[in-house]
Amino acid sequence: MNVEECVVSEQLKPAVLLTGTAKDGRSGTPIGVMDIGESKKAYLCRVALPGLRNNESNINCDIERDGRVHIHGSVTSGVLKDSTTVYEMTVQELSPPGRFTITFNLPGPVDPRLASPNFRSDGVLEIVIFKPQFRKSEV
Repeated sequence: MNVEECVVSEQLKPAVLLTGTAKDGRSGTPIGVMDIGESKKAYLCRVALPGLRNNESNINCDIERDGRVHIHGSVTSGVLKDSTTVYEMTVQELSPPGRFTITFNLPGPVDPRLASPNFRSDGVLEIVIFKPQFRKSEV
């Protein structure tokens, strides 16, 4: 039985009707998908952390001199809170609850003291990490 037959049937109505990219089987961005850019003075990393909120996920970023980056944190349980209401999630397609770690290497060495992480409201962790020979004031 296909979706159209389910909609027509009086007894079997689908709980969720998929259209567009969802119907094609594509879903949201998986956790940890990233882009890395390089300039003469620094690296720019953007890491997708869909469904996470910085104030609820305890996201930390550790950077080593050799260019190794460790991002770790925890996703809260299946409870979603807004200002006045608490929702118990019955379907969760973004990030599953629990601890996570993402580790990757940049193409070269960095100065960890000159890193500027920024967790954006769209669920992307953006990190500018300067190379050892440059300072922020020189950019």
